[in-house]
Amino acid sequence: MSLCLPRYQDCSRMITNQEQEQEEEFIAVRVQDPRIQNKESWYSYVDFKIFLHSNSKAFTAKTSCVRRRYSEFVWLKKKLQKNSGLVPVPELPPKTPFFSVGNEDFIEKRRQGLQQFLEKVVNRTVFLSDSQLHLFLQTQLSPEQIEACVQGHAPYGVTTAILRYASSNQGWAQEEEGGASEEDCKRNLPVFYESPDSPTPRHQPSECESSSEISLAESDAHTGSDDQSDSRD
Repeated sequence: MSLCLPRYQDCSRMITNQEQEQEEEFIAVRVQDPRIQNKESWYSYVDFKIFLHSNSKAFTAKTSCVRRRYSEFVWLKKKLQKNSGLVPVPELPPKTPFFSVGNEDFIEKRRQGLQQFLEKVVNRTVFLSDSQLHLFLQTQLSPEQIEACVQGHAPYGVTTAILRYASSNQGWAQEEEGGASEEDCKRNLPVFYESPDSPTPRHQPSECESSSEISLAESDAHTGSDDQSDSRD
C-alpha cells in the first residue's frame, strides 16, 4: 500500500489543479452586430450589441446583452476617468466629423476599437469597482438614468436595476445566425444570479432590445442615450 501512496497523492494534486483551473475567473466581452437606427431619419445612428459572459463575482448577472452607441461609450470613458484618479482609461476609436452610417469599413473599424476598449476596461479592477460600468454593460438605462441610479436619485439600486433588466430580457443573448464555434456555444448560457432571491430566468432567447419595456423608469420619459443634437454617433 505504501508504494501506491505517491500515485494517489499525484492524482489528488492533479484533481486539485484541475478544479483550480475550472474555478479561474474570466470575463468575456464582445462588441458585434452594428445596426443603423432611425435609418430614414436625419438623426440616424449606429449602435452595437455588447455581449458579456463571466463567472466573476464582480458581475451580478453572469450573462448580459445590451445595445449601445458611440456617444454612450464617450460618456462612459469620461465617467471612468473621473472616478479612477490617475489611472489612465483606455482610448476609444477616434470620432470623425464626416461619419456616414453607410460606411461599412469605418463601422467595422469602430466596432473593433470599441471591442478593444471594453476588453481593457473589464480587466482592470479599478474600473470594475465603478457601478456606472456595470449599469452600462448590464442594463439598457440611459446615461442620465445611470447617473441618477448611482447617486441614489432613482427608485431602484444598482443590483436591482441589473437583475430586473436580466429578468425582463431573460438574461439570454441571441448570437448571430450561422455556425458558432465551440467556445461561442459555451458562452451562450443563461444568467446565473448572485442573490438567491433573484427572479428565475425564463429560457427563451431574445435579441438585445433598448425598448421602453425594459427600462426601469417607466414613469419617467426616456431621455435616453439618443442625442438630441444632429449627431450620428
